[in-house]
Amino acid sequence: MSVSTLTQPRLDAAPPRLIRDRRALPDGALTTVHVARFDRDAFAVSVVALDPPGTLVEWAAAAGAEHAIVGGFYMRPGGPALGDVWVGGEALPSEPFDSPWHRCRACVHVDAGAVALLAREEVEGAPRGDLLQAGPMLVREGQLAVHPGVDAEGFSAGSRQFDSDISEGRYPRAALGLAGRDLVAVVCDGRADDDAGMTMRELAETMAALGCEDAMNLDGGGSASLVVDGKLVNTPREEHGLELRGGREIATALRISPR
Repeated sequence: MSVSTLTQPRLDAAPPRLIRDRRALPDGALTTVHVARFDRDAFAVSVVALDPPGTLVEWAAAAGAEHAIVGGFYMRPGGPALGDVWVGGEALPSEPFDSPWHRCRACVHVDAGAVALLAREEVEGAPRGDLLQAGPMLVREGQLAVHPGVDAEGFSAGSRQFDSDISEGRYPRAALGLAGRDLVAVVCDGRADDDAGMTMRELAETMAALGCEDAMNLDGGGSASLVVDGKLVNTPREEHGLELRGGREIATALRISPR
């Protein structure tokens, strides 16, 4: 692994740690994984709705956000967010996931600075703080949550709301995980001769190998994007390998800010 040099540590926050790893997959293919680790005692997470939709790096520059990762899914082209989005205890307009999957799909919930990754139905009543649905859950309580032939959150059965069945095949992917006191933001490259992308299972195994007790999938494909120190660190690509300069326009993001 090679570790990039980031900004100098500030007095009020430990700097994030960014690692780029060329990871070998089970069949010998390679892909590049970008891993940013943030001390949860020094950094807080918040849900952001991009209105109008824009690329993550352009939004970060306009908002003065140093660190962010793509959020949940959305209705293309340029449509509303797909799944629940709450900011500051207020529900934002979105297209709900199809029933019955809307209850069991994973979400990130931020309440009074505490971050949890769990099924939507585990958050009782109207959520306090911020909440963003995506999924599926990749790791739960230290155990892999993605298993061959098991469609626990209905991403195969409910694929009509997506461009394709996101649980099948290798793609550029993004994930958020909790590893001890670290928040772990991950994006893998794909759709290139030297970057195969990952299956959902391979992404889950990667998050577990990074020490995540809990981890969930975020929006992927051309939307997969990670900004650290104001710079887009991965290479988003469209379906046929065409590089998307700056990435695809997205509807939601997770901002990671010094406390």
